[in-house]
Amino acid sequence: MGKCIILLSQDRLKCRLNALYNNEAVRLSSKNMDEELQHIITIDSEGNLLDGKKTYKLHLPSNIPASDYWSIIVYDSETRLIIKNHQLWPSVFSNNKKLFYNNDGSVCVWFGPESVKGQECNFLKTLSGKHWYAI
Repeated sequence: MGKCIILLSQDRLKCRLNALYNNEAVRLSSKNMDEELQHIITIDSEGNLLDGKKTYKLHLPSNIPASDYWSIIVYDSETRLIIKNHQLWPSVFSNNKKLFYNNDGSVCVWFGPESVKGQECNFLKTLSGKHWYAI
């Protein structure tokens, strides 16, 4: 259906991540790694930039080590601002009571120009002709 997006396995989520952003390696860290860790997702599993006209699936394992919540927000690669689409707040987050969980407790987040039926609460709309990234 959609291409997969690469994300570290659950046991590596607390580790620092080197991400490719604007052709430079950026080390993402926090003063206290238990407080906050941000991942910049810029490429798919084949190493291609994320394309607004394609559909992608990000599989988040169950029991993500997040004390309060986790969230994913979509940004426009050109402006580096939150993407402007029909969604009031283009984000999927763990505190959403309508979030759909898989039987094993994991969550699939969908990105693309059209939502996946039955996954609307786990969906972030992207724009055809625009590259994007997620944090």
